[in-house]
Amino acid sequence: VQLQASGGGLVQAGGSLRLFCAASGRTFSSYGMGWFRQAPGKAREFVATINWSGGSTDYADSVKGRFTISRDNARNTVYLQMNSLKPEDTGVYYCAATPVDSGSYYMREYGYWGQGTLVTVSS
Repeated sequence: VQLQASGGGLVQAGGSLRLFCAASGRTFSSYGMGWFRQAPGKAREFVATINWSGGSTDYADSVKGRFTISRDNARNTVYLQMNSLKPEDTGVYYCAATPVDSGSYYMREYGYWGQGTLVTVSS
């Protein structure tokens, strides 16, 4: 699976952005998917995950109620809708695919990574 993330940009606090992750490969629908982020000078962290069908999702506490992960298997695409953005949401956002079809919180379970897209939230 090859992944390409896009949709990042500069937004003011309180604003919204929608990230996209386009996947290649006919087996996309069999993978759990996740979004992770890395702020400057910090370790990469889990943001959200979705199971193979899109019927189950989970989020980091820091983004619950503000971010929504979804997928369209017909379009081989995963989305991350980010609302009520805060400066601490700033970072490079990565999408990733895991053979754990239920999705996962753990980076070590993801074998495929996109190149990242930068999100900057100004105060």
